[in-house]
Amino acid sequence: MPLHPQARAFLEMEAQSNAPDITVDLHGVRALSHTDNDLAGPLDPSVGIEHRYITSPTADLPINIYTPNGPGPFNALIYFHGGGWVAFHIDRYSAQLTTLAAKTQSVVIAVNYQKAPEHKFPIPFDDCFSAIEWTFANAAHLNIDSTKIGVGGDSAGGNLASAVALKTRDTGEYKLAYQLLIYPANGPEYVSHPGVPCAEGFGSTQKGIKWAWEQYLNGDEDLANSYAVPHAANNFAQLPPAIILTAEFDVLRQDGIDYARKLEEAGVTTSHNDVQGMIHGFFNYGKYIDEGISIRDYMSKEILKILSTPA
Repeated sequence: MPLHPQARAFLEMEAQSNAPDITVDLHGVRALSHTDNDLAGPLDPSVGIEHRYITSPTADLPINIYTPNGPGPFNALIYFHGGGWVAFHIDRYSAQLTTLAAKTQSVVIAVNYQKAPEHKFPIPFDDCFSAIEWTFANAAHLNIDSTKIGVGGDSAGGNLASAVALKTRDTGEYKLAYQLLIYPANGPEYVSHPGVPCAEGFGSTQKGIKWAWEQYLNGDEDLANSYAVPHAANNFAQLPPAIILTAEFDVLRQDGIDYARKLEEAGVTTSHNDVQGMIHGFFNYGKYIDEGISIRDYMSKEILKILSTPA
């Protein structure tokens, strides 16, 4: 279908905003990304928000804990935000995550991992895995059912969620209930050649995503490491059930489509929604794009479906 009129209007609004180009003014993008997000829509007022710190191998990390009303024990979602591994902040996701917390009766833990290029792979990945360890260790204190803990993220955060799911399977120490991957960036090869669909003109660009990969990876030596590049994994079997979203007008669309296919071929229960007419980032634009709100209903239903299915 054609580009959705609301997505088109949003892109036109953004084009007139004179926002800095992330590839030339990372400092400016970071400054904007630490302001309140007025794009995502309202927060769910019934959900409590607590700000805390957890310890990773190299830093103390800010986290937000979103707790729904009710007696519990609750489900849980550990969430890693997008931003090309280089920018954005957990507070910009409070609207989205309070909604998911309320609709899925989940404690949502959002992790402000360290950013590239100052902190390249594996530091952001190690930060995110530390959040897995912390959540399982503190499940009783957080009133969480440790058999119903999932992981999720969007864009670069989808990469981190995919990688964490791979490591939890490989180590066998923790069992994740599901993985929620929102237009994940799981392989640099998807933006490394000419002729990529939606390379520019739809928000996130091929140039920008390629640049972000260059900031995150140390070099070619990381390309075969599945914790950096999840598409490089040799085995996708026995991963947690997956909910994967892609957007029709997104330079990362084929990346997510192919990752969903690999999981399905490996026997992983996979729900893939290729959202028509939408652009990269629409999950974060609920104030201007209705699908940014309604997709939260879809995600919540899919999460609850997985959690209600006997393991």
